[in-house]
Amino acid sequence: MTHALHSALTTHLINRLRDGTTDAEQFRRLVKQLTLLLANAALGEHDLKPVPLRTWQGECAYALVDESEIVFVTILRAGLPMLDAVMELFPKASAGFLAMKRDEATHEAKLYYDRVPECRGRHVVIVDPMVATGGSLSDAVTLLRQKEPARITSLHIIASPEGVQKVMAGHPDLALFVAQIDRELSADKFILPGLGDAGDRAFNTL
Repeated sequence: MTHALHSALTTHLINRLRDGTTDAEQFRRLVKQLTLLLANAALGEHDLKPVPLRTWQGECAYALVDESEIVFVTILRAGLPMLDAVMELFPKASAGFLAMKRDEATHEAKLYYDRVPECRGRHVVIVDPMVATGGSLSDAVTLLRQKEPARITSLHIIASPEGVQKVMAGHPDLALFVAQIDRELSADKFILPGLGDAGDRAFNTL
């Protein structure tokens, strides 16, 4: 259930993110562009429902995504540009927020904020730029499953092989979409070659 994007465009956009001269505004824009590619890959025919529309030929039924059934959940703060992108794409969807902070000694994520709307029977889509150790994503999926969604999908810009393996071991039915899986985790649990700290780079807090 892990899906990586494989295209020259994806590689081009990610490598522009790696460029240390890419400023915060450009960084956010590139993240948004990659998020749209991920959303396109993640949505299937089952997300479409016939809706009657008034067209120039009269009323006809056409397939549209049922936005009211989607809950986008971001893990603050690095995921905010991704959330902006999907909410612009689907303005009638709902948005939720989880805040987790990594303990630099244990490398474990600690939840300190949970503001997520009703999820029962809906499609929850997690948006978070990076899957490093996989701890934050695993914890988020565990928490969101308790809210009884119909299904959970997650969208990410880059991931480590170790992080993906950890997440999928705990949640084998998760539909995980990542633009690119990088080489490995460092001894300090950072993705290599990675992007640096996505939150700091997106919001000029380096």
